[in-house]
Amino acid sequence: MPVNHQEVQSLSHLELLAKQVVEGFITGLHKSPFHGFSVEFAEHRLYNTGESTRHIDWKLFGRTDKLFVKRFEEETNLRCHIVIDNSDSMHYPEVKGVKGLQNKITFSVYCAAAILYMMKQQRDAIGLTTFSEQVDVQTQVKSSTIHHKLVFAHLEKLLESKADVKRKTATADALHQLAESIHKRSLIIIFSDMFENTDSNEALFKSLQHLKHNKHEVILFHVTDKKHELDFQFENRPYRFVDVETGEEIKVHSNLVREKYIEAMQAYKSMLVHKCAQYKIDFVQADIHDGYHQVLLAYLLKREKLH
Repeated sequence: MPVNHQEVQSLSHLELLAKQVVEGFITGLHKSPFHGFSVEFAEHRLYNTGESTRHIDWKLFGRTDKLFVKRFEEETNLRCHIVIDNSDSMHYPEVKGVKGLQNKITFSVYCAAAILYMMKQQRDAIGLTTFSEQVDVQTQVKSSTIHHKLVFAHLEKLLESKADVKRKTATADALHQLAESIHKRSLIIIFSDMFENTDSNEALFKSLQHLKHNKHEVILFHVTDKKHELDFQFENRPYRFVDVETGEEIKVHSNLVREKYIEAMQAYKSMLVHKCAQYKIDFVQADIHDGYHQVLLAYLLKREKLH
């Protein structure tokens, strides 16, 4: 199931702006303490009147009679790192044979693909990390065309992966590893249902705090099937509920557990929202039934008004 590039490109006119000063530069949009520090040539771009003539390619000017500036690999607006939870719970619900239904991993991949197009338009550097019980993929953060193709290839592999290998979740470990391995002052966008295989949420919240401690701007898309996972809207009858990550099963009448389940989920979500507010992390409730296009568009329009 390849990414529908034409569909996700419909969002490319929107700009995703970082609220904090990040590494890289673009005249009039982002400030950078490291302007022009890289020596790895990437491509040419047209010279903008008023900027430094330091990196003008005079040999190219002699051949074309036009001013072009050498752009270097690290000479970019910002560093954006997309993080996708690929544990088995993210492959819920089962969508095989159900026309028009997306699961959580599909929703996340299409959001990520739309953001990638926006970053490409803005000449931003982008990287991708996917994780389950461990970090499965972590690319470098670059802005070249070849790198964009590599990231898209990884996204397409996520769409092709199946939820039958019992991939558990280790979100806290993955985020701690990410915080230590990427450049400070990056924009980190996380797509996860935040369902951790542990009785304690403290480690999960500490990993989010770790990202902020390293001066990253963090956006968390809390991806859920709200109807079933949060609101527990099941018919009044017996069910066999299966933990997709461990295979554990329980047979129970939905009405017998509905009240306690909703109470527990509301308490967890409230705590998650509170911690994100405390750490100054943008929390986005992303219900897959609203569609990735609508969720992402609404957030970007809201974000744009704040700048």
